[in-house]
Amino acid sequence: MDIFKLLNEQMNDRQTLDKLGGSVGAAPDQVQQLAQIGLPALLQALGRNAATSEGAASLASALDQHQDDDVDDLDGFLNNVDREDGAKMLQHIFADKNAGIQNRLAQKTGMETNQVMDIMEQLAPLLMGTLAQQKKQRNVDQSGIAELLGGMMPQGNGGKNSFMNMAMDLLDADNDGSIVDDIGGMLKGFLKK
Repeated sequence: MDIFKLLNEQMNDRQTLDKLGGSVGAAPDQVQQLAQIGLPALLQALGRNAATSEGAASLASALDQHQDDDVDDLDGFLNNVDREDGAKMLQHIFADKNAGIQNRLAQKTGMETNQVMDIMEQLAPLLMGTLAQQKKQRNVDQSGIAELLGGMMPQGNGGKNSFMNMAMDLLDADNDGSIVDDIGGMLKGFLKK
């Protein structure tokens, strides 16, 4: 099952977009654009974090805490989402790059930074809950976390405008063309959990 495809389909649902947009005063097309860039950025950062045994162990533990989240009922999930927990997730995943990433997402979507943060605080728990269910269903242990995430990365056409390329640009905070050094800093924050 392609998690990104599933999440993307959910984020194309007009009712979901209206609900998320209405919660922060943003247009549905802005919310959709944010999800299309923000979710791959989260997946990319999680994948890099899980590339080390420490990162994989930390992520496996975090996912175990969310394995019973009811993400199938998207409307119900969003009605009850714990935004404070979502904020903590974003801080752990993006670490000291969090504010900069939120600012760049705001620039790319034409939204205010506080709107972006509010929506990302809802999307992060949705992603973690979805990943947790997949981990449970597939009986994935710590050693399989990186592979699980790798299989969920959207396969773009490699074009300059693919969502994955936009997500990678977003994570390349120092504009050196490589996100490895940027993700290294994020990993340290994730391991401090």
